[in-house]
Amino acid sequence: MQMPDGLLGMLICSDAKARNWTEDEVELLQTVMEQLAIALNQADLYTQTSTKAQELEQTLQELRQTQTKMVQSEKMSSLGQLVAGVAHEINNPVNFISGNLNYASEYTRDLLNLVKLYQQSYPNPMTQIQAETQKIDLEFLMSDLPKLLCSMQVGAERIQKIVLALRNFSRTDEAEQKAVNIHEGIDSTLMILQSRLKAKGEQPDIQVIQNYGELPLVDCYPGQLNQVFMNILSNAIDALENTQVLSPKIWILTKPVGGDRIVIKIVDNGLGIPPEVQSRLFDPFFTTKPVGKGTGLGLSISYQIVVEKHKGQLFCLSTPGQGTEFQIEILSINQISQAIKSRKILN
Repeated sequence: MQMPDGLLGMLICSDAKARNWTEDEVELLQTVMEQLAIALNQADLYTQTSTKAQELEQTLQELRQTQTKMVQSEKMSSLGQLVAGVAHEINNPVNFISGNLNYASEYTRDLLNLVKLYQQSYPNPMTQIQAETQKIDLEFLMSDLPKLLCSMQVGAERIQKIVLALRNFSRTDEAEQKAVNIHEGIDSTLMILQSRLKAKGEQPDIQVIQNYGELPLVDCYPGQLNQVFMNILSNAIDALENTQVLSPKIWILTKPVGGDRIVIKIVDNGLGIPPEVQSRLFDPFFTTKPVGKGTGLGLSISYQIVVEKHKGQLFCLSTPGQGTEFQIEILSINQISQAIKSRKILN
């Protein structure tokens, strides 16, 4: 029999004794041969189909990953440029105001001292001055004006801290790996999310408890790792906003483990995640949020950043009714430095 791939197949039927084969027997063997050829052909087609299906599945997975990366790249680029631009535009006028407030406070202090000297030298001013003094409540003005300038200075410093947090979060000028303090990235992210942590209507404040360990510098892509913190913390806030927890809390814990890694844990006391949802948390475009509330890319992108970009681990531990914990593990710079030194010694 002739096979589609060019091979030849043979079916041999023999008898120990000499015999004459009847036409029916020969016809039966021919029929068996034809059916066998059809079966082998179908098996070959099935194998080819299965192989093609696997190739298509792999191609589809690669396309989805590529799409996710493109969306992430565009999202991060747009977000980083927007945040950096806003931070830059705010920074200049705030620095101008903050710098001039120091002089304004100094000038105000000098003028108030001069007014006090006038009061001492002319204890009985003319009627017009006395009337104006009462009208503007000079005593209150002299005591309140320094406080007002001080509060303005505090406000300007607060804006400067927010601008610094925005710049640290975006880190558009740090596209390459570099050694950074992980805690600064977490603090910058919390600063940006501050408004979402405040009470809204019947929803109480979300308390953030930070328990930082002594971490070494971490060699990473700072802007991308900050995006991971943003995604996970945003999800934790979403989970707490949709529950009736009387005292919503988020714990952020960091510590070195094993001498060569660091672990970051972000834990909330929400309602937890069902097992059937946990198995799909890091799938692209999977979300349990209503339409318009989420794209399903946050955790998928976070997984790619931690696992593919930083060769680390990201996993979720959750028990329904007992909250959720996300763990991020990445190499510390000490381990990377040791690896570099070992290569130099070997070379």
